[in-house]
Amino acid sequence: MKQVRLRFAPSPTGALHIGGIRTALYNYLLARQLGGVFILRIEDTDQTRYVPGAEDYIIRSLNWLGLIPDEGPGFGGEYGPYRQSERKAIYLDYAKQLVERGFAYYAFDTAEEIEAMKQRLAKQESDVVKYDYNTRAEMKNSLSLSPDEVQNLFHQGIAYVIRLKVPEGETVEIHDTVRGHVSFATQELDDKVLIKSDGMPTYHMANVIDDRLMKITHVIRGEEWLSSTAHHVLLYRYFGWENEMPEFSHLPLILKPEGNGKLSKRDGAQFGFPVFPISWQMENGEYIHGFREEGFMPEALLNFLAFLGWNPGTEQEIFSLPELINEFKKENIVKAGARFDYDKAKWFNSHYIQHATADQLKPYIRSSAEKDLINLTDEQITSICSLYQTRSTYVNDLWSQSKYLFTDQIQYNEDFMNKKWKPEHIPAYVELEGEIQMLDDFTAQSLEQVLQNFMQKNKLKPGEVLPSLRVMMSGTPMGPDIYAMMMACGKELLVNRIQRFLAKANS
Repeated sequence: MKQVRLRFAPSPTGALHIGGIRTALYNYLLARQLGGVFILRIEDTDQTRYVPGAEDYIIRSLNWLGLIPDEGPGFGGEYGPYRQSERKAIYLDYAKQLVERGFAYYAFDTAEEIEAMKQRLAKQESDVVKYDYNTRAEMKNSLSLSPDEVQNLFHQGIAYVIRLKVPEGETVEIHDTVRGHVSFATQELDDKVLIKSDGMPTYHMANVIDDRLMKITHVIRGEEWLSSTAHHVLLYRYFGWENEMPEFSHLPLILKPEGNGKLSKRDGAQFGFPVFPISWQMENGEYIHGFREEGFMPEALLNFLAFLGWNPGTEQEIFSLPELINEFKKENIVKAGARFDYDKAKWFNSHYIQHATADQLKPYIRSSAEKDLINLTDEQITSICSLYQTRSTYVNDLWSQSKYLFTDQIQYNEDFMNKKWKPEHIPAYVELEGEIQMLDDFTAQSLEQVLQNFMQKNKLKPGEVLPSLRVMMSGTPMGPDIYAMMMACGKELLVNRIQRFLAKANS
């Protein structure tokens, strides 16, 4: 039985869009489910768009998410090299085979000559004029020129490309597991460039050759590549590989939150949420946060992305990666575009945080604390989790909400100070601080009794006292159970915080 082999083939042209991660995830899930191989292939044939560091970024993103390739740059494998720029000679040899068989041809036209042809043949501005069987005869190529003229151009060193010779009056049929039966009339297709003037292949040529040589059995990629698949099918046919084509699945678009149009890399800044897996520094020096830096757990992000285009057919929403591998079916990939609902992404993340163990959250809390030069013990981390795990949307929230326990850098909530705090209560809180200081039995039960007596004596309500004490301890009126906060502070720190607040409020 043929081994199942799937590839994720991004271009290193910048930060990896979250849609690319979804593509990687679906390929990974199917490969693992079918006992196959997950391959990373770097499609870097367009050197004009190559961005230094982008390949490393792609690999770091996959590693963070746990989508570890079995083969690829840095991962080994017997079908390398896995960077297309290192396979240049392979593509040219195959392209020349197509020329010899009459399925491709050399074209010597300049970009200006091609544009002039389009302008000349367009009857009106809306006309789309292509380099195809209607126009190739009047252009400068090995089909319109004599063999001697072609050889003369070669000897002169005139730059050329190799184009696919798309047939006239045919229909190219594709079976897609998501779209079903799809057909393209060849009159809709142009004679795609296969080899560029710099000798590098285009996406179309390299994609087909590499999928064949790397024995790819299934191709899962974005909807935008569906129309290109017609050219790919022709290439498989011309090489005699039609019976060995991979199975195609074209994923639906990821749409903007309102559903109007494809989610782009620029939308993150506009809508205020990340669209990259991990942070990326732009060419202008701008530093863009990714989901990791925003405070997402990788498990939560994968669960969220799985539902952007896939439906398990049940009411279940929470899936671990092993569960996704077990339940994923390409037949359940939907056709319609998937709206990017960031609130739903946050819901997934909050769920994963709430159901994580302290050991799972420990690395996130510890790394956040170390940025403030604070080293936490395991016991302190467990205490933080018990206080704030159910109140956190992002893993960063665990430290940001609890750091008052370990640092004196407290900023009192201005809205509370201006609207809620009553200076006339200062004497009563001075008395409360004294009673807490005299407690020999510092327990939640004894503190509750002290507070009950304090509120009764001063005719104060819990809605006045408890937010005030939270502000005194942490700077904010919102928080977990007041007695849990007090016990986490300890008597000495609690007394110190009340004294410090009252001194500031009285100044």
